[in-house]
Amino acid sequence: MRKLALSDEILLNIEKPARYLGNEVNAVVKDPAKVDIRFAMCFPDVYEIGMSYLGIQIIYDMLNQREDTWCERLYSPWTDLDAQMREKDIPLFALESQDPVKDFDFLAITIQYEMCYTNILQVIDLSKIPMMAAERTWEDPIVIGGGPCTYNPEPLADFFDIFYIGEGETVYNELMDIYKDSRSRGLSRKEFLERAADIPGLYVPAFYDVDYHEDGTIRAFTPNNPHAKEKIKKQVVTDLSHTYYPEKPVVPFIKVTQDRVVLEIQRGCIRGCRFCQAGMVYRPNRERSLEFLKTAAVKMLNATGHEEISLSSLSSSDYSELEALVSFLLEECSKKKINISLPSLRIDAFSLDVMSKVQDVKKSSLTFAPEAGTQRMRNVINKGLTEEDIFGGAMDAFRGGWNRVKLYFMLGLPGETDDDIEGIARLSNDIAALYYTLPKSERPGGGRVDVVTSTSFFVPKPFTPFQWVAQNTNEQFLSKQRLLNGKIRDQLNHKSIKYNWHDVELTQLEGILARGDRRLCRVLLDAYRSGCLYDSWSESFRYELWMAAFEKNGVDPDFYNLRERSTDEILPWDFIDAGVSKSFLIREWERSKQALVTPNCRQGCSGCGSRIYGGGVCYENQA
Repeated sequence: MRKLALSDEILLNIEKPARYLGNEVNAVVKDPAKVDIRFAMCFPDVYEIGMSYLGIQIIYDMLNQREDTWCERLYSPWTDLDAQMREKDIPLFALESQDPVKDFDFLAITIQYEMCYTNILQVIDLSKIPMMAAERTWEDPIVIGGGPCTYNPEPLADFFDIFYIGEGETVYNELMDIYKDSRSRGLSRKEFLERAADIPGLYVPAFYDVDYHEDGTIRAFTPNNPHAKEKIKKQVVTDLSHTYYPEKPVVPFIKVTQDRVVLEIQRGCIRGCRFCQAGMVYRPNRERSLEFLKTAAVKMLNATGHEEISLSSLSSSDYSELEALVSFLLEECSKKKINISLPSLRIDAFSLDVMSKVQDVKKSSLTFAPEAGTQRMRNVINKGLTEEDIFGGAMDAFRGGWNRVKLYFMLGLPGETDDDIEGIARLSNDIAALYYTLPKSERPGGGRVDVVTSTSFFVPKPFTPFQWVAQNTNEQFLSKQRLLNGKIRDQLNHKSIKYNWHDVELTQLEGILARGDRRLCRVLLDAYRSGCLYDSWSESFRYELWMAAFEKNGVDPDFYNLRERSTDEILPWDFIDAGVSKSFLIREWERSKQALVTPNCRQGCSGCGSRIYGGGVCYENQA
């Protein structure tokens, strides 16, 4: 019988002990004596967030199809258990077996956002694995990182043995085979890492040296091992209809953030918004076939008992078979009283018609993401959304029975003026005013509209046309926030508008980590050791401790945020080939300065470089 890693005494004295018990529905349990590879898959945040992430479910299912491998899961312990584990010297464990992670062959960590970096160190530390990759031996797991933040892995370079650049279904099996062969042949840990470095998409940071100019910019980024490649090429699954997808996702015992079946309908995006890293690095846009999705939906719903299914995509409206898929799901789900969730829809007549069908009982709020308050600024960021689109969608929504609208904008975009900021207030007011043009008898919600306007602060990200720009200072962000708040209060319909805003200090740190280099590793380590943890949670974020860590290490945070880079500067992520060429990104940056719109991928190819992958939208309608 499986023995729990935590005693009853501990479980009775921590919040939500079910986070740490494992044994959920569809969890995979194997005999450790009958497998050759123990693989621990980690989401470095609390269980409820990590269990909502599809990527881990895909890798979990894929690796567990191998008879020689057992993939298990773990998440960051919440602060109450963290304290107990340190006090009682309990090593971090995997959920399925409850065995210590330090005894596994691999610890794989998905890196979804910058503000989880101290949690990554927590996981390594509590696992009793040496924090620095250079100090590890064959007695320790291979620590491997994947996910969107590996498109600039350098602020974490000292802590990882390998970074996996690209989509997880592509080369993990090859890596497992090489690992198994290397151990059977008695090769050294370094020899295994050299063989791993030969696999496309795998980056071993120890095999590279970084040299700096006196001004702090990078002079050279140079391989120091013959197996290290000059460029690491992002790995992509070209055919999403013939690849791994979990038929029996693990079902949590407690309520999680996304407590539903997740049906990924496509990857990538055709839109080309210039601020959006995901829209660039996940190119080319690739669709799953309708038949694949029908089959997957039925199998997952039957295997989980979930009461909701969500269509996952960066832009669901752009999926070419959306109408047929929704029609199928409506018929399938109505029999079982299962709800359908449709995030990432563009608000147009078709989308509203679809949403009316799936929300026929209760009209929830509708979300628009204009991102900017004026048409000029939307052209700068290549949003591809006109005022006519926004007003037309809002009016159709009001007529369709919605009376609550959420609007998302960014402050601090490149080239932004006070008029652009005031435009956010005007646009919010105009949408509210549209509602009141309807006759009282036709107004949903008892005659009152709620417009919730939210702003986040713009953070430049790698592999976007804005990767060279300076980020706003804290003072600039706050000044813009105050200006907008005042302008909203001046609007005629201000009582119908609620304004929400983002934390400025969190934004500054996110910007530093997003475009940082290896010199941030020691800052990150000191911040963690001083008590920084769960930085994405506002109640846990300790800005002053981070600033003290920068000062202690003589690293200027302003160097990473407050300067514009030249296009010939070597950037920390330039050794990665993400499929979008630097020449394309420079061209898009120049077009942004002229507020020129670049057509989406279906309207015309912009020559971004993603055709090299030989599939997806780049090859649609070609024999």
